[in-house]
Amino acid sequence: MPDNIITPDEGENLRLDRVREAVCINAPRIYDSCSDKDCLEDLPVMLTKPGQCLIDKATSVRLNTVNVCNVAVSLQPVPFHNGFYAVDMTFYFDVGLDAFMTPNALPMPVKGLAVFSKRAVLFGSEGSVKVYTSDCAEAPEGLSTPSQNCPKAVVQVAEPVALSARLEKHGGHCHMTPYRIPESIIRRYGGEFVQNESEKDVLVSIGMFTIVQLERDVQMLIPAYDFCMPRKECVASSEDPCELFSSIDFPTNEFFPKDHPTDKKPHHGCSAAKE
Repeated sequence: MPDNIITPDEGENLRLDRVREAVCINAPRIYDSCSDKDCLEDLPVMLTKPGQCLIDKATSVRLNTVNVCNVAVSLQPVPFHNGFYAVDMTFYFDVGLDAFMTPNALPMPVKGLAVFSKRAVLFGSEGSVKVYTSDCAEAPEGLSTPSQNCPKAVVQVAEPVALSARLEKHGGHCHMTPYRIPESIIRRYGGEFVQNESEKDVLVSIGMFTIVQLERDVQMLIPAYDFCMPRKECVASSEDPCELFSSIDFPTNEFFPKDHPTDKKPHHGCSAAKE
C-alpha cells in the first residue's frame, strides 16, 4: 500500500510537486454541449379509455404533477458538415391531472401522457475506426462485436415545472401530432391510449430545463498523485430502527428556505433546431 494516501476531499490541496507519475486513462471527453430552457405550451395529453371518460364529463382540470418517465435519443450525422451530429430527443411526460365534475365537487385523479420532440445540432468530432472490447461474457464463437466510432449523446433533464392545464373541444387543437408510443410506456398505463374517441382534449403547459452533451471515449495523459483510498470503515446497519434514526441529523434546511436565490443565470450557448 502506498505511504501517501490521498482522499477525494483533499483534491483541492494537491500540488504539482506531489505528482508521482503521468498515467494514460480512457475516459469520455465532452466535445460539445448546450443548455436549453423550453416552455412547452399546450401539449396534448393522451389518455386511456377510463381516464378519457372522466375528462369528457369534467368541467375543468388542474395540472397536479409532471414527471419525465423516459427520453428516446437518436444520433445522426449532419450531411456536408463533418463532425457535426443531430441529436433527436423525444420526451415522455407522466402527467397527473385533477378533473373537476362540478365546481364544488372533489377532484378525480387522472393519469395521462404528454410527448414532446426537439433537435439539437452539436459537434462530436470524427472517427473512422471500429472499437472491439472484451467483457466477462464470451461472444458466440469467441468473437467480439464491434461498435461504431460515433459519439455518445447524453441528455440531462431537470424536474419539469407544471405550469397549467385546460380543456378544449376535441379537434380544436391543430397540432395533434401522432407519436409511436413504446410498449413499455403503454404497459405503465395499463392499456392503449384513446386517439379519436373523445369529446374533450386536455392541453398542458410544462417548463423544462435540459443539457445535451456529445461525448467520445479518448485516451488522455493525466498527472497521478497516488491511489485514492477511502478512510472510513464500512459499518453494518443497526437492527434497532430508533438507533438508526437517532444518528440522522435534524434537517434544518428543509424547514428554513434560503433567504436569497442565486443570481446566476443559465448560459445559452445552444445551437439547436426545435421541431
